[in-house]
Amino acid sequence: MRVCLICEGSYPYVPGGVSSWVQMLCSQFQDVEFVIWAIATTREEMSKYAYRIPENVKEIQTLYLGDVTFKKTGRKIRLTKEEKATLKGLLIGSLDAINWTGVLELARQHRKHLCDLLMSESFFDICREEYRRQKSRKVFLHFLWNFRGIYFPLMYTLSQEIPKADIYHAISAGYAGILGSCASYMEGVPLLLSEHGIYTREREEDIIRSQWVVGEFKEPWIEFFKKLSFTAYQQASVVTTLFGTNRSLQIELKCPPEKIAVIPNGVNTGDFESCRKEKKSGPMTLGAVLRVVPIKDVKTMLLAFDIVKRAEPETRLKIMGNCTEDPVYYQECVELLAELGTEDVEFLGLVNIREHLPEVDLLLLSSISEGQPLAILEGMAAEIPFVATNVGDCRALLEGEREDDDFGPAGLVVPVMNSEAMAQAILRCIRNPELLNHMGQAGRKRVEAYYSREGMLNAYHSIYENLKEESHGRNRI
Repeated sequence: MRVCLICEGSYPYVPGGVSSWVQMLCSQFQDVEFVIWAIATTREEMSKYAYRIPENVKEIQTLYLGDVTFKKTGRKIRLTKEEKATLKGLLIGSLDAINWTGVLELARQHRKHLCDLLMSESFFDICREEYRRQKSRKVFLHFLWNFRGIYFPLMYTLSQEIPKADIYHAISAGYAGILGSCASYMEGVPLLLSEHGIYTREREEDIIRSQWVVGEFKEPWIEFFKKLSFTAYQQASVVTTLFGTNRSLQIELKCPPEKIAVIPNGVNTGDFESCRKEKKSGPMTLGAVLRVVPIKDVKTMLLAFDIVKRAEPETRLKIMGNCTEDPVYYQECVELLAELGTEDVEFLGLVNIREHLPEVDLLLLSSISEGQPLAILEGMAAEIPFVATNVGDCRALLEGEREDDDFGPAGLVVPVMNSEAMAQAILRCIRNPELLNHMGQAGRKRVEAYYSREGMLNAYHSIYENLKEESHGRNRI
């Protein structure tokens, strides 16, 4: 069996929860040949592998979005009346009105020259019609080039050579999902889509906060990413997600409910047995396992630690994870500490967390968006309680959600972007060692009961086997 894993902005170049999940999948399924189809930014940013590649990964094909720039000249493309109607539906149509089979067929017919479509007369006419319909106050050329900017990465992505595989497995919606949809349609083999977070919602949050998308162009960008996800939902044979709330969001975004399988993340608690330690009195060491990027909201954590430090001066904080992904944000965090005058904060970078967890008494997570964090599950397996923000599945992991779960809380949940609330929760833990002990034990028991790595791997292997048996030579949508 040959499976093509399609990874956007993650494996094998960027370490993190999703990349670690992919590494685990490849390492554990020794009976599967894997091909990695990676969507990356530039060769400068993503030139080195962040992981030791398993031997059953037979090929890594990387699509660098930064390899090409948009050309104002190219092959002259003439579309049929039907193709122009399909392109118009993709650009300005509603989800329900878009001819998705036509879109994938358009990609098949013009795959080598998709970027040239953006300079075609048809594209120009469609944009002019939409400009008039919106009664936009922007200069038309500004409007036109913004539409070209939205669709250029997509057209470039879909023009790439497709690696051969029995199954395409997109590890997110978005560009990975549309690439998997196109490959599945053209090759006539099944697509599996796995969403750790809800891609559309994450991009919507990014765009709303962004400086690079202005005013009336925010909505077209948001609608564009909804279209990418919708295509993958329709083309996929199976769509997996991590927990029930995300399943509800996928259905809201028009994923057919019968396709969705909820498969939680899993860890092997035995791997973290050496991280557990005898509880002792003395200065408290806090820890965080994360990428130092804005979505993890490290600044709120640092502000909270500053409050804690003033109340409990001997407390320390160790931050474990990639500091180089967003150098500007990392530097802002360093400058914030200097401005506050807060000491005893270490940025350890990429380390083997199992070597450092035995030193940690309490783990922190301050994200403004998450799915089902592996960092929390690993901390729970090591019997270390958490203070975490109320995002994704964090509350269910720490407090339990099943009727037969009577283990008790494994941590404290606080509001997003509230440094005072996080600080007070940390202080409560510092001043109540018995609470820490009970929460640590509860976390380990919950992981052992409901979040085993073996259960997760068995579920995915079963999906692979079932998809392999699907008849080849057919398309979907």
